[in-house]
Amino acid sequence: TEVPVFGSVKDAVEKTGADVTVIFVPEKFTKDAVIEAIDAEIPLAVVITEGVAVHDSASFWAYAGKKGNKTRIIGPNCPGLITPGQSNAGIIPADITKPGRIGLVSKSGTLTYQMMYELRDIGFSTCVGIGGDPIIGTTHIDALKAFQDDPDTDLIVMIGEIGGDAEERAAAFIKENVTKPVVGYVAGFTAPEGKTMGHAGAIVSGSSGTAQAKKEALEAAGVKVGKTPTE
Repeated sequence: TEVPVFGSVKDAVEKTGADVTVIFVPEKFTKDAVIEAIDAEIPLAVVITEGVAVHDSASFWAYAGKKGNKTRIIGPNCPGLITPGQSNAGIIPADITKPGRIGLVSKSGTLTYQMMYELRDIGFSTCVGIGGDPIIGTTHIDALKAFQDDPDTDLIVMIGEIGGDAEERAAAFIKENVTKPVVGYVAGFTAPEGKTMGHAGAIVSGSSGTAQAKKEALEAAGVKVGKTPTE
């Protein structure tokens, strides 16, 4: 069978009706690849690439907004998203869990996999790895809203990590907008101050961004937070 050749993402969308692109290109080419996807108005762009410059991420995120946010961006520096048994866009193993009623949103790809495996007997509606960079497209709050509105999701598992205030903002959103039960875990309780841990966004500065502060904010919103992923 002859493999079709497309001149651009827009060309591929027009000729095939494609509605997802998964971007694996090296970091110095990622901005251009995402902008090309946005220009093609493809509904979903999953950006796997690690090490993308923060300025580049900010640039294509702003560009998506300028173009009317017609493209949902997942990542960068993420494993993608999966609805077990239906779809898989990214690098999440397809056979470590089964369909179910849990929605999972996580900053960490590895912890996404661990949680999927540990809860495999219960199963998942959709699992989303949003990435651990300082600037990302789809956030915890975006995923929480989607799961709240999803009739196939009964319970939400949220995994965060040190650095920034995304989990604190998610806690405020949960308190005001989420009626489904939420359980969580925050990675990095023993992380030293001022040292980046794994992800570019995982850095504690002063008293802000600590795992303990995030745990307290989530628990104040009614989220049960485990001391370990297994708990």
